[in-house]
Amino acid sequence: MSETVNTFEAQQEGRPTGPLVRGYEVIIGFETHAQLSTASKIFSRASTAFGAEPNTQACAVDLALPGTLPVMNKGAVERAIKLGLALGSHIAPRSVFARKNYFYPDLPKGYQISQFEIPVVQGGSVSFFLGEEKKTVRLVRAHLEEDAGKSLHEDFIGQSGIDLNRAGTPLLEIVTEPDMRSTAEAVAYARELHKIVTWIGICDGNMQEGSFRCDANVSVRRPGEKLGTRREIKNLNSFKFMQQAIDYEIRWQIEEIEDGRKIEQATVLFNPDTGETRAMRAKEDSADYRYFPDPDLPPLVIAADWIERVRSEMPELPRAMAERYVSDYGLSEYDAAQLTQSPSLARYFDDAVKAGATPKLASNWITGEMARRLNAQEIGIEAAPVSAQQLAQLVQRVADGTLPNNAARQVFDALWTGDGSDVDAIIEAKDLKPMNDTGALDKILDEVIAKNQKNVDEYRAGKEKALNGLVGQVMKASGGKANPAQVTELLKAKLA
Repeated sequence: MSETVNTFEAQQEGRPTGPLVRGYEVIIGFETHAQLSTASKIFSRASTAFGAEPNTQACAVDLALPGTLPVMNKGAVERAIKLGLALGSHIAPRSVFARKNYFYPDLPKGYQISQFEIPVVQGGSVSFFLGEEKKTVRLVRAHLEEDAGKSLHEDFIGQSGIDLNRAGTPLLEIVTEPDMRSTAEAVAYARELHKIVTWIGICDGNMQEGSFRCDANVSVRRPGEKLGTRREIKNLNSFKFMQQAIDYEIRWQIEEIEDGRKIEQATVLFNPDTGETRAMRAKEDSADYRYFPDPDLPPLVIAADWIERVRSEMPELPRAMAERYVSDYGLSEYDAAQLTQSPSLARYFDDAVKAGATPKLASNWITGEMARRLNAQEIGIEAAPVSAQQLAQLVQRVADGTLPNNAARQVFDALWTGDGSDVDAIIEAKDLKPMNDTGALDKILDEVIAKNQKNVDEYRAGKEKALNGLVGQVMKASGGKANPAQVTELLKAKLA
C-alpha cells in the first residue's frame, strides 16, 4: 500500500454522498499493482516470464547477494510515462527511489525498493460510465516499485517454500482518492483502469497470473460524520471476487458498528470459498516502514523531450476515440464508451463503418445483438463468427428498407451459425424480402383489425399503446416481412 498521502483521514469532505447502505455511506479507495510488460525486471536482467520453475529466474541482484547493485530498467520508466500521459497526470521531471523496510521471508533484502516522497506520476483521473451516468475518480499518484517473492505452502508438509522468481518484477502502484461510493462504482473503476493499462500496452492485465492486482480500502460512516476507520482488502484478482469481497466487507463493518463494536484498522484477505474477509494483520502506517532514500539509486530524471517522444508513439486513447465517435458520428457518450472497451472492439466498429455501415445502426448492433451473443459464449469480438464487413452489409439492408428488424435478426443468426456467409443470398434463401404487395398487406390489416376489437376500441379511446399490439399482430401474420413503420401509418389511417 502507498503510505504517502493518508487521504482517508486528511480528506474529510470528499464527493457528494452516494447511495446509502442501511443508512450508511460507503467510502472506497483503490491501490492497484499493475505489472509492467518489460521482458526483464526493474533493477536486474532476470526474466519476468510467468510459469517458470521456482527460483530459476532470480539472479544475484534479486537474491540480494552481497556486492550487488540495482540498475534502473528504462522500459519500466517509459511505461510509467505512458500511464501518466493516458491519465492526464503530471510526470515528475525528477523523482526519487526509497527503501521500504519490512522483514518477511520472500523479501531477501529486508526492504523493498519503491518511491515515497516524490513519485514519478502525480495526480490525474479515470473517467467511466456506471450505467449511463459518467463518473470520475481522482488519482493521488502512481509510483514505480519492485515486487517481492512468493511464499509456497501447498506442496510442503508442515513447511513453506520461497519462490523468488517474482522478486524484482516491475510494478506501477496506482493510488486513488477515496472517491468511490458503491461496490458497483469501485468495480467499474477497476475495469476502466484495466482497460487503459492493456490498451496502451504497459500491462498484459492477466489477473489470474497476478499481473493486475487490486487492494480496496473500505470504510463506512453515517452521512455527515467524519470518515470511518478503513480496512484494506488485499490482492483482489478478479472482478467477481472484488464485488463479493467489498459487498461482504461493507455488511460486516455495518453490523460491527450496529452491535456497538469499534472497527480496527487492518489488512484483510478475501476467501472466495466462504465469501468472507478475514483479518491478516493490523494495518501499518508509513512510520512502520522507516522509509529513507535508496543510496544505491540516483534520482530518476525524465527530460521533456523523452516525454514528447513517448507521447508521439502513443496509440489513440479510448477516451479520445470515444470523443471522436461522438463528434464525427453523432453517437451518445454512453454508446461511444461501450465501443471503446478494447482496441479490437473499436477496430471492428471502424471496419464496419468503412465498409459502408451507418455508424448509429452499427453501434446498435454491436452493443446489442453482438454483445449479447459474445457474452453468452464468453468470447471476444476477435472471435466473432460475423465479420465487420458482413455486419456492414446487414446494416445497409436494414437502412435501405430491405430488411425489417425481425428479419435482420434471422439473417444475423444465419451468419453467426454459419448457415450462410452472404447477406443478400440469405435474404433470398429465407424469402425475407419485405412485403411489397399492398393488396396482401391491406388484407392482413383488415383481418387483424377484425380479430382484435378490444385493441381497436382502446386505441380509439385514446390509448396509444394499444396500437403496438395491433402492429405486432400484423408483423406476426406477415412473417416479419412487413415494414413496421408502414404498418403503423396504415393502421392509423384505417382506424382514424
